[in-house]
Amino acid sequence: MKYVLVTGGVVSGLGKGVTASSIGVVLKACGLRITSIKIDPYLNTDAGTMSPFEHGEVFVLDDGGEVDLDLGNYERFLDIKLTRDNNITTGKIYQSVIDKERKGEYLGKTVQVVPHITNAIQDWIERVAMIPVDGKDGPADVCVIELGGTIGDIESMPFIEALGQFSYRVVFFWILLWLPGPGNFCLVHVSLVPVLNVVGEQKTKPTQHSVRGLRGLGLTPNILACRSTKELEENVKEKLSQFCHVPAANIVTLYDVSNIWRIPLLLRDQKTHEAILKVLNLESFPREPKLDEWVTRATVFDALQDTVRIAMVGKYTGLSDSYLSVLKALLHASVECRRKLVVDWVASTDLEDSTKIEAPGAYEAAWNLLKGADGVLVPGGFGDRGVQGKILAAKYARENDVAYLGICLGMQMAVVEFARNVMNLSDANSTEFDPNAKTPCVIFMPEGSKTHMGGTMRLGSRRTFFKVAGCKSAKLYGNVDYIDERHRHRYEVNPDMVLEFENAGLQFVGKDESDRRMEIIEIPNHRYFVGAQFHPEFKSRPSKPSPLFVGLIAAASGQLDKVLQGCSSDHAIPAKHHLSNGPYVPTTVQQNGHPKKLANGLSNGTYYVNGNGVHA
Repeated sequence: MKYVLVTGGVVSGLGKGVTASSIGVVLKACGLRITSIKIDPYLNTDAGTMSPFEHGEVFVLDDGGEVDLDLGNYERFLDIKLTRDNNITTGKIYQSVIDKERKGEYLGKTVQVVPHITNAIQDWIERVAMIPVDGKDGPADVCVIELGGTIGDIESMPFIEALGQFSYRVVFFWILLWLPGPGNFCLVHVSLVPVLNVVGEQKTKPTQHSVRGLRGLGLTPNILACRSTKELEENVKEKLSQFCHVPAANIVTLYDVSNIWRIPLLLRDQKTHEAILKVLNLESFPREPKLDEWVTRATVFDALQDTVRIAMVGKYTGLSDSYLSVLKALLHASVECRRKLVVDWVASTDLEDSTKIEAPGAYEAAWNLLKGADGVLVPGGFGDRGVQGKILAAKYARENDVAYLGICLGMQMAVVEFARNVMNLSDANSTEFDPNAKTPCVIFMPEGSKTHMGGTMRLGSRRTFFKVAGCKSAKLYGNVDYIDERHRHRYEVNPDMVLEFENAGLQFVGKDESDRRMEIIEIPNHRYFVGAQFHPEFKSRPSKPSPLFVGLIAAASGQLDKVLQGCSSDHAIPAKHHLSNGPYVPTTVQQNGHPKKLANGLSNGTYYVNGNGVHA
């Protein structure tokens, strides 16, 4: 097993996750099998209980792991399926060591950070690196490890020490002997080379200090990946090489590009793969990565002209990372439909009547954005803040034949809206927001826990069976009998009210194996009104966009009939998804809304997606 460690210096938010993912893409294109590990130094056991404002979205894996959003980047870039153990946290490591101590497994030894915590970290890495994640038998060839945070952070010190030891611990098998393997570990350090507007010169001092700090902690970088607005000048590379003790050929520039899919191409063009393969003694592998698909995708994206506007109606619109996978899924679908995506962020609280009184300007702006959109997407969320605004967004889309996709809470609020305004059940609600609701359309799942929050939801991959032949959702998925999608919820549609809903015109086209758990809703005579209890965004890939997102974009851009006809003819989009579903085998929230401001000073705003997220 070979290891590539990606660390970051100077400031956070440089794009270590995208860099690690892109390194994996380039090495995979050279013919190597890749796996990934993300190390998060925080004390939480996992990301499940963290506010989206604190750490961005919670990404959910097939096995139900609630992990850091960077694992979503790894899965999307490398088209792999990771496990919860691929996300290491301080909480997990300390919990495992304390559990062993309580069992007496340390035989009376004084349990210390060194060697017990550091050994536990190394053992975890070695164990998880051997788990196949690409659907093939046997371990991968290379494990890409990303160390979260910035070099010098107090909380990451045990991991730095462990990785320093690990760089000498990794071994290889050679002629029946286990020998130290310096050719099994490559360290890529991502740093910042800023340009001061006053002088217009690329400054190397921050990177010099970062590398000096890294070397002082026992780790020596083999490759420098320098973030800058423009490509590094040759004299700057030479200076960095001299002061950081890294060959100039091993210094690459990650400068600003038009879309995120050009990052692997940047690495390839600068021969980063050759430098990594040389450090890892893998020079026998093909030297030129095959990245034709990435070139095509990046080129197509840059050439898009016709726009499609999607109103994202949510609670956490102050931080786009809160909905990162949703944004990526929208991007994948819009490229598939050959449309340039424009996301109109609408804080759900700003659609509510209370805002009309308190902040009429924000209220008017929110409604203008909603009414100007080609489609409406209401993503998941927790808590009662802004739910009335989500209900109003669903009502607007239903009454005006605007394409609508509701995910998790977005589906549940569409059900509540239908009950209130179509079935005239004015007191309909979810028991999440009104435990004593007279008409509980959405109820707490019986297997859930009301006392423990972490890891107690219905999590991970679950099977959904299509119940209505010829419905839009089934067609988009290629007319398969069932699908496997990832879930994260505590509440569900009340099964005792399903017949009443269906008699009123709301179809539950997808259900679980028991027929008691509602998974997909549709309104048949609507252009595209779909809700999913699961999170389809988590399995969307650039080459395999989520079918429900493709349906939304296609409906919003007037292409849905054409797409559905192609699906029925076994052409088009969803045929790519058959592999992801496989053969059948029995089996304290921060306030936003109008008080919260985005980077441009607005609660609601229009952003153009460029593949890296969004920019004004």
